[in-house]
Amino acid sequence: MFKRVDYHGGETPPSLVVAPERAEDVKSAAAGVASLTLNQRQLCDLELLMSGAFAPLSGFMNQETYDSVVERLGLPDGTLWTIPIVLDVTEAFAEKLQPGAQIALRDTEGFMLAMLDVSDVWHPDRTREAELVYGTSDAGHPGVRYLNETVNPVYVGGRVQGVEPPAHYDFMGLWDTPAGMRAAFENLGWRRVVAFQTNKVVHRLQREVAVNVARSLQANLLLHPAVGSHMPGDLQVYARVHCYKAVRRYFPEGLMRLSLLPLASRVAGPREALWHAIVHQNYGCTDFIVGPKHANPPPRPDGSRFYDADDSRALIDAHSARLQINVVHSEPHGYVAAENAFMPVAQAREQGQEVLQYTDSQLRRDLVAGKNPPGWFSYPEVYEELRHVYPPRSRQGFTLFFTGLSGSGKSTLAKILYGKLVEGGRRPVTLLDGDVVRQNLSSELGFSRAHRDLNIRRIGFVANEITKNGGIAICAPIAPYRQTRRFVRESIEQHGGFVEIHVATPLAECESRDRKGLYAKARQGLIPEFTGISDPYEEPENAELVIDTSDMSPMESAQVAFLYLLKEGYIET
Repeated sequence: MFKRVDYHGGETPPSLVVAPERAEDVKSAAAGVASLTLNQRQLCDLELLMSGAFAPLSGFMNQETYDSVVERLGLPDGTLWTIPIVLDVTEAFAEKLQPGAQIALRDTEGFMLAMLDVSDVWHPDRTREAELVYGTSDAGHPGVRYLNETVNPVYVGGRVQGVEPPAHYDFMGLWDTPAGMRAAFENLGWRRVVAFQTNKVVHRLQREVAVNVARSLQANLLLHPAVGSHMPGDLQVYARVHCYKAVRRYFPEGLMRLSLLPLASRVAGPREALWHAIVHQNYGCTDFIVGPKHANPPPRPDGSRFYDADDSRALIDAHSARLQINVVHSEPHGYVAAENAFMPVAQAREQGQEVLQYTDSQLRRDLVAGKNPPGWFSYPEVYEELRHVYPPRSRQGFTLFFTGLSGSGKSTLAKILYGKLVEGGRRPVTLLDGDVVRQNLSSELGFSRAHRDLNIRRIGFVANEITKNGGIAICAPIAPYRQTRRFVRESIEQHGGFVEIHVATPLAECESRDRKGLYAKARQGLIPEFTGISDPYEEPENAELVIDTSDMSPMESAQVAFLYLLKEGYIET
């Protein structure tokens, strides 16, 4: 028999949620302090702090704790910890703070969740954080990119006084705290529990590996997908959960329990795998499965990976004595048709067997193309759920995103395409031209970099809503910055198609067409930060289509775009 595992750090953590009789006092005190609306990652971190999943942490890390974790993989007292849990804020917000201040932490609807007693305010060295936590400063790593582009420049540390945990109104009954999960294990008589955490859909292979590990350990299985946030390319959370619910019937009766983990992934590879083990020890699990690509980002464009297959195993093995949970390393597996079974790749190759590989990316491409994926890869119920998410392109909503210099011809092309697609009459079409949006959606904005960035994000938000609901959005802003265009793309691609069209008309040609006289004024210094003159235009690196209107008529250019949409299946033939 296996003894119940302790919370990480050795003791049951004190609750960070104040008693009900104190909650009103804390809420009343919030009226006189600064308020901070948390983003999705911060909400996830706060929830897991309040629930005890991040034990023994009592709040967002102060500078000493942050430095210790980043540099030495541990808290100042030596307790193992691998990922910084910090509250990042803007420079403007930080100017209002000093040690001893308080911050009311609120969700996006303004409800107060907790009070933070500020102990530290500091500027971190984010290059050092990237290199030590992610093992690289390569901006191609999505975790590093998020750190550099999304995380605010100032960190705030301090103890949390929880008032009310974030509410979940979806998938009721699938959200468990560590205390609730431990009680459920006790009630079910589960003495040994192996956790399987994923941010992907569970197909036949993943089910096979998890069940085999549970059988070999004579353990029950906790299927505990992380649904707190996602990285580019991840399937929508709602669709994933529907797939998990669909696949439950394929697990032996009484073996498995499904619960949702509100954890925001950092895709930090080895450090994150070790972090996940700590979290599952806090949930009362005795064992934890780590696969060869656990918490790894997608490979680089050239196919190389940010972490070697053995990196997680090496780091976990080096620190396993500091954990109570047992980590089970899963080998790479593949499907062997001759055996009609999944086998370890190394074993199959030793036997001279052909190993078939099929990925989630291939699955998505096949579904969008209207093809039937192989039966051995997943279950009919899972395919049915995924067909709702990835219908053929001719039934998807999509966004056409024209970008280029002022005068490049993008607005004219957008209007012509709008006419062609409206004439088709199959889906509603909305034209979001740059000048029209400026008059109606962003009339209060100027032309500073920050305001131009906000304007494009507003256009992206509207286009995303249109795409999500099966319509066609045609956008034609200048959109000079790669980072902002990437943000819009990644938001929209979760819900439908995104076609970036770079109208690459040269600057000299654009100036010669200067009907509004803008370039002339910019040359005279009358218009500051004018794209192409006093402010750069960052050309797209991976646009789906590049069109130079200097040597084609508007109708010829529009026909190039129309034929591309036809070829790629966005328009029914």
